[in-house]
Amino acid sequence: MKPIIALTKGRLEKQFIKFLQSLNYEVEPIINKGRKLRVETDTFQFIFAKGPDVTTYVEHGIADLGIVGGDIIAEFQPDVFNLFPLPFGHCRMAVATEDGKVWPNQKKKIASKYTGITKEYFRNKGESVDIIKLEGSVELAPILGLADGIVDIVETGTTLKENGLVVQEEFFSFSARCIANRSSLKIKRDVLTPIIESFQKQEEYV
Repeated sequence: MKPIIALTKGRLEKQFIKFLQSLNYEVEPIINKGRKLRVETDTFQFIFAKGPDVTTYVEHGIADLGIVGGDIIAEFQPDVFNLFPLPFGHCRMAVATEDGKVWPNQKKKIASKYTGITKEYFRNKGESVDIIKLEGSVELAPILGLADGIVDIVETGTTLKENGLVVQEEFFSFSARCIANRSSLKIKRDVLTPIIESFQKQEEYV
């Protein structure tokens, strides 16, 4: 039976396709999958999901391997083997505020969808903050007065700049990660080991 890989939809999906191509794996069925959420190639079965769901599928053994951002691992801390970083999906986690706005003296309000990472960051700084969880465009929160600042992923910084925000501090750099189901690594070792080893040949990836 072909190994099952849970793949994060969107940006990481596109970057992973290029990565597979560099390793000479078949990718045509993935590129032309349309709206399909399950696709099979000559080597793998793929399921496509949002980042947090990728970790859930791997944790529960629905998928043997997963491709997910390091931010998701840090935020949700799933019970999986966090095998190794991949040479794409590079981002930073940062605190940002409105350009020119001074932090208030009172307790700060911080908007983020990464509430766990945010709490840990400010706890390590010895600061108590009110954290407001948002799922969408957190850049709006300081502009509309909901929060004093945000904690979010920064890749190029363009979105922040276009919305009048500036980075105050970057505190966590990460890339895409390859994760594995704990049981699969034992039961399917003979099948998964060659694949994992091929993914680790990152010096071949440009």
